[in-house]
Amino acid sequence: MTTPDIAARRALGACAALMVGALTLTGCGGNANATDDGNSSGKGGNAAPRTSTAKIAISAEDGSANASINATDVQVTGGRLTEVRMTVAGSGQAVQGVTSADGSSWKPKERLERGTKYQISATAKDANGRTAAANSIFTTVSPANSFIGTYSPDNGTTVGVGMPVSFTFDKVISDKKAVQSHITVTSSSGQQVVGHWFGTQRLDFRPQEYWKAGSKVTMKIDLDGVQGANGVYGVQKKTVTFTVGRSQVSTVDAGTQTMTVVRDGKTVRTVPVSTGSPEHTTYNGQMVVSEKFAQTRMDSRTVDLGGEYDIPDVPHAMRLTDSGTFIHGNYWYNKDNPPFGREGTSHGCVGMADVQGGQGDTTAKWFYDNSLIGDVVIVKHSPDKTVAPDNGLNGWNMSWSDWTAGSAA
Repeated sequence: MTTPDIAARRALGACAALMVGALTLTGCGGNANATDDGNSSGKGGNAAPRTSTAKIAISAEDGSANASINATDVQVTGGRLTEVRMTVAGSGQAVQGVTSADGSSWKPKERLERGTKYQISATAKDANGRTAAANSIFTTVSPANSFIGTYSPDNGTTVGVGMPVSFTFDKVISDKKAVQSHITVTSSSGQQVVGHWFGTQRLDFRPQEYWKAGSKVTMKIDLDGVQGANGVYGVQKKTVTFTVGRSQVSTVDAGTQTMTVVRDGKTVRTVPVSTGSPEHTTYNGQMVVSEKFAQTRMDSRTVDLGGEYDIPDVPHAMRLTDSGTFIHGNYWYNKDNPPFGREGTSHGCVGMADVQGGQGDTTAKWFYDNSLIGDVVIVKHSPDKTVAPDNGLNGWNMSWSDWTAGSAA
């Protein structure tokens, strides 16, 4: 005979066994291989997932500052971009871009502005039509934290054989080696080209001798992201090419007041000139034409000579130094006693006979029309000193050993 307590315990044990069985059945009743792939077919993990296999990468990370103004782009793997929208954050101004033919990348058409906040929204689809999306809001490097180098000559130009490649940076460069090593200048002539620093903000490149006539020079600027000083980074990335034209070197003899123009090794013309007066002599040395003006104003107060002259329409003027030396036309000379070929009467410039307005068939017009930026004008036999190498584009007045000693690379 069973006691009530024993009967109760057996009943509880039976109930517990039934509950365990129920739990076991519940645990075995589903898909043992189920994954979080959205598949509800109950047939295992063989169906395609609902999540897109397209993966979008925006080069400028969301929330980042100091982003590149050159390298911002959108890339996708495992799919094709269907839409990329880039705007200036806040204003909503659209930034136009270009998508690659295969739909794998997008980039802005133009270089971005410094110190500006942008927003990018991108969508893509994989081979099964599933959509992926990505967004980024970022700020480009600020002017305070970046540097830019203005340079000459410009891309696509034709210059004379004396034209150096010259950079002027808008910030002091403390890591000269890092900056110089990210600028390469090569010539189709095979000439070795070396950089030289003038102070902390100017870097020029030239070969040992003048460029070979007809050669092609390529300058590769890869400064984007290069640290030029503490917390200051470059933003430029581009390739510049220019052509060296015919060789023209003109020699001014301050003793005889004549200039001999030699083109490709042959004398083409000797012209009378008037160099500086005994009170305002002309520099000696090799000078490079850095600017050309069909007409320009010359004011003595801009070169610390007081109010001695102010001529509003000097014709056929070509700059030889930053300090104000030009070779130019002169129409205000004494017509009864012309100084050209006879004596120096200028304030340091080299003058040639001309007419006001510069429209006549004059010596000055001929020389102007037959000169290129980068042509060389050499002055000799002047009582003045040799022009400083950094006064204009005049590094040719430095020996090759001194030039290479100023390289940081």
